[in-house]
Parts: sequence; C-alpha cells; structure tokens
Amino acid sequence: MTSHTHQSHPDIIKRLSRARGHLESVTQMIEDGRPCLDIAHQLHAVEKAIQQAKRTLVQDHIDHCLDEAIGPQDQDQDQGQGQRAKLEDFKAIVRYL
Repeated sequence: MTSHTHQSHPDIIKRLSRARGHLESVTQMIEDGRPCLDIAHQLHAVEKAIQQAKRTLVQDHIDHCLDEAIGPQDQDQDQGQGQRAKLEDFKAIVRYL
C-alpha cells in the first residue's frame, strides 16, 4: 500500500489521542460508579473530538484531491483563474458540512 500522508495528519493524531484519553477516563468513571451526568459530559467530549478529527481528515482530503485534479492553471489565464475561484468557493462551502 502506498503511503498517503497529509499535512493535517499530525493534528488528527493529536485529536484522536485526546479522544482515547477521554474514553479511558469514561471507562474508569463507570467502573468507579461516578454520576451519569459526569460520564455523559466525558462521552460528549469523546464524540466531539472524533467528529472534529473526521471533519479535518475529510476536508483535507477534499482539498488535496481537488488541487491534484485541477492541476496547474490552464494556459488561458482567465479560464484558469475562473476554475481556481470555483475550486476555492467549493473548498470554502465544504467547511460548513
């Protein structure tokens, strides 16, 4: 399998490591008989960390693939700038997903 690494991967690894720590904390809290509200709060933190890691990964992948697909700007400067502007608009709106 070919190595597929993006600039965002170290940040994603940090997020997932934090999520792992929160999840281990949740397990310990349940074993210790801690209040459900405290446990739910920690589970929410795990969920958010994983959700953010996924969002970062998907957005970075989309950015990378689109940049690769469009390649260098076309020889027709106006057309190339138009394509680049549409690409940047698409990348910007994906951030709202």
